[in-house]
Amino acid sequence: MTTRERYLQAYDEQLRTDAETPGALSVARLGPLRLATFAGGLGFVTYRDLGDTAAHGLPGLVTGAIEHFLTDPEIDKILWKVRHHDRNPGLAKALMQQGFSPGDEESIMVGPLEGLCASVPEPEGVSLRRVTSEADVRAACAMTDEAFGEPTDSRTADAMLDRLARKDGMELWVAEADGRIVSSGRLEPVPESEFAGIWGGATLSAYRGHGIYRALTAARARSAIAHGKTLAHSESTEFSRPILEQSGLLRISTNTPYWRK
Repeated sequence: MTTRERYLQAYDEQLRTDAETPGALSVARLGPLRLATFAGGLGFVTYRDLGDTAAHGLPGLVTGAIEHFLTDPEIDKILWKVRHHDRNPGLAKALMQQGFSPGDEESIMVGPLEGLCASVPEPEGVSLRRVTSEADVRAACAMTDEAFGEPTDSRTADAMLDRLARKDGMELWVAEADGRIVSSGRLEPVPESEFAGIWGGATLSAYRGHGIYRALTAARARSAIAHGKTLAHSESTEFSRPILEQSGLLRISTNTPYWRK
């Protein structure tokens, strides 16, 4: 078994369980599907293996998932991630036939945490810290919306504050420069596993290319190691994938997010 194959097996066995939805307000089952409801109006569909359903019952599963989330008036978007190493013939077609649209393909990255924090200098004039106060969390979330060109959505910060209040293990880290938050990202240590997730990396365009994202990733990796974790996992855009690859993470698969709004 190659290193990539070992990592993919660990990803499927350790992460595609309840570990995938630690911040969910509720989780329901529909056949092989897990339907998770998150604060902020998000319904998320995940599963370990569709099995024989992939050949016989996909349209019904998609319809059932949609109907489940439509019973909650707070939910205004549904996310279904299609992992490309799964057996799922016809899934993309079934999703698009029922109103889902594909986003940009993401790389599923796995590798040793130590590689993320080896020989990473802190950029001059930049400070890194973990934040928990409401003011800091709201500033970090507003910066993330700005970085992605989206209008500020207060529900994102509300969901983050809810998770911090519930102490589910999530950590929010920021980088500050010139008197403001310019980059942020989450750390998600996964209980009863080797893994910690590196999520939500966003940096304002004027501050990209200066090593800030890499330094913020290193800070999160050091925290994960302190929690006893050894492997990092992330789902990366083409902006962050090269940085993670340089630090020793491997692209073990890809996925495409399908959204219904």
